[in-house]
Amino acid sequence: QVQLVESGGGLVQAGGSLRLSCAASVHTFNNYAMGWFRQAPGKEREFVAAVSSSGGSTVYADSVKGRFTISRRSAKNTLYLQMNSLKPEDTAVYYCAATRGVVSGPYDYWGQGTQVTVSS
Repeated sequence: QVQLVESGGGLVQAGGSLRLSCAASVHTFNNYAMGWFRQAPGKEREFVAAVSSSGGSTVYADSVKGRFTISRRSAKNTLYLQMNSLKPEDTAVYYCAATRGVVSGPYDYWGQGTQVTVSS
């Protein structure tokens, strides 16, 4: 069983930055590819970014390329999402997820989410 806990969300002005963290309670963190997803009010959940189990491969949604960076730190069993140049359309609940498969999923484990609000 994998437990995921996100943190780092908050309110920020457009153009600002936030760093999200996701702490994973699992003995074999390096066996899991990890991803970030988000869901805005009234919209379906969408993919944001993912990183392979080794950390050597990353994938981003077109909407965040060049602005967001996903990374993982195995020593701390933690996944990160550095978000720069934030836009109001980035406002959503952000979820981290884990899969024993590849970055394309499907993802088996999900956190409870953290709210990110970007004001214009």
